[in-house]
Amino acid sequence: MIGSYVAVGDSFTEGVGDPGPGGAFVGWADRFAVLLADRRPEGDFTYTNLAVRGRLLDQIVAEQVPQAVELAPDLVSFCAGGNDILRPGTDPDEVAERFERAVARLTEAVGTVMVTTGFDTRGVPVLKRLRGKIATYNGHVRAIADRYGCPVLDLWSLKSIQDRRAWDHDRLHLSPEGHTRVALRAGQVLGVEVPADPEQAWPPLPPRGTLEIRRDDVQWAREYLVPWIGRRLRGESSGDHVQAKGMLSPYDIKLRIESVA
Repeated sequence: MIGSYVAVGDSFTEGVGDPGPGGAFVGWADRFAVLLADRRPEGDFTYTNLAVRGRLLDQIVAEQVPQAVELAPDLVSFCAGGNDILRPGTDPDEVAERFERAVARLTEAVGTVMVTTGFDTRGVPVLKRLRGKIATYNGHVRAIADRYGCPVLDLWSLKSIQDRRAWDHDRLHLSPEGHTRVALRAGQVLGVEVPADPEQAWPPLPPRGTLEIRRDDVQWAREYLVPWIGRRLRGESSGDHVQAKGMLSPYDIKLRIESVA
């Protein structure tokens, strides 16, 4: 019976791609917090989301991990290193060493640390070239989890999010349905009863022609890939000037989800 939960990470954990009212995001971690809170008496659950989009592993360790340690919750979800792995020239072995030091620090202070693997990018243009690098990092994450007794939210094995409807238009972040399925899988990982199967089959889609696929790829590159590369070249981050959500009420999260449903 988890009574307190802190979410640590980057855009994935902040919830980018799952819009709520007022320009804020919901995301899998907020949705997962609601699942946990529903198992507790009303008012007997605390949740804090520290994640900020664009954060690299060292930034997460410097900014968010000390706050999580100070809060000392029953559960921390720790998803970090993905933005590092996407950068040219990074070594997944070296990133994993820094990841392990953070996990060691967290496990000394909190009840349970749930770590997260990266997605399988086989169907994502450009990123599919990084598939081997991501798989190497995932292998390290699982080994670290074994050493420290951490449950693993394995996104690589979650087949339902291979469907393009699980992804936002930018193809880098999950859609609301994608975030929902990850929240359900997180519940399963911790033995929480969930209201639906995250691997539930999607309704069939009509076939797409080669021309339509190519047109969508060109539009995606123009709207999302080129600006993303530009930010990398300028040393900018989508998370510049963004503040973490902080402490959230599960009741307020439900209202935000209902307002955009």
